[in-house]
Amino acid sequence: MTQARPDDRFVRGVFTSVARRYDLMNDLMSGGVHRCWKDAMVRRLDPRPGERILDVAGGTGDVAFRIRDRLRVSGTGGARGEVVVCDATEAMLRVGRDRGVDSGRVDGLRWLGGDAQALPLPDGCVDAYTIAFGLRNVTDIDAALREAWRVLRPGGRLLCLEFSQVAVPGFDRLYAAYSDAVLPRLGAAVAGDRASYRYLVDSIRRFPDRHQLAARMRAAGLASVRHTTFMGGIAALHRARRP
Repeated sequence: MTQARPDDRFVRGVFTSVARRYDLMNDLMSGGVHRCWKDAMVRRLDPRPGERILDVAGGTGDVAFRIRDRLRVSGTGGARGEVVVCDATEAMLRVGRDRGVDSGRVDGLRWLGGDAQALPLPDGCVDAYTIAFGLRNVTDIDAALREAWRVLRPGGRLLCLEFSQVAVPGFDRLYAAYSDAVLPRLGAAVAGDRASYRYLVDSIRRFPDRHQLAARMRAAGLASVRHTTFMGGIAALHRARRP
């Protein structure tokens, strides 16, 4: 039986609860490997001087800082570009803004409260759209993909890094056992919130596999859809363009 997707209010409650420990938990749950996946995502994005890039569901700034740093290195003066971070959870945005100030990353970043399914931005206003481990948490995935198409300029790039389905026989059972036994316990011990990390495990299992997600991207009007998998399919990086 297909599980019903949670509503937006529930998801905001989850991320409000875990915001302060979110990045630490990502390190603990993945052994730091998520950093390598995000680095690979930004390399594939290849941000260019003067571009405006939208990072959705990236409130703590983990991906946005990587993009911003590459723009600062590659650009000069007014051609450096801008990263707009959009997240529906204010607590996550507060963490990101604080991290930015603490690390001296202030210019070139804009923090915006907003829903991935109804972005508070005009049509065709960004050169690239990124979302890392956020798409599975929206109530209507297809609506979010249509919004990505809408805000991208023609030729604009979409990159989506998300958990997927393990495709290696045997490893899938080990990963499932690890997810069930370890992740909620880590959530309880480190973030003081077992239930939210139980939800995060369940959200991974509900999410479409990489082939289904690619088909839904094409249905939303995106083209040149392709994907790369990491660690036997634990995660997948999808790339596409707006025609």
